[in-house]
Amino acid sequence: MKHLYALLTGLVFGTGIALSGMMDPAKVLNFFDVAGAWDPSLAFVMGGALVVTFFGYRLVWRRDTALFGARFQVPTSTTIDARLVGGSALFGVGWGIAGFCPGAAIPALGTGHWEVALFLAAVTVGFFLRRVLSPMPAKAAS
Repeated sequence: MKHLYALLTGLVFGTGIALSGMMDPAKVLNFFDVAGAWDPSLAFVMGGALVVTFFGYRLVWRRDTALFGARFQVPTSTTIDARLVGGSALFGVGWGIAGFCPGAAIPALGTGHWEVALFLAAVTVGFFLRRVLSPMPAKAAS
């Protein structure tokens, strides 16, 4: 059942990305072009996601336990360090150059454009390089 919900969630997300036009890198890049052909639609998509998340978390936190699992998987760290800032900057620069974030690129694979596959291949290589070059520190036992 857990996998069915994951599939349905992915289908809803992908459909939303497709309907909003966020699979088109030109539309995303136009959001960043505030001095030219600025397109505010990405802000509306993000705003809609924030509203859904706001109410979704209120519903989830009413539960005593997670639906699938022993506990909720929520990050607890509030540390802002060089890894977080550097990773965020790298993500933003990549998004600004390519016009894709990984979440929108996965459903965009269905468009058949080779650039999408190249972008996701680069992201995958980046994930593996990060693991090799800078492994995550061991977590303290709780």
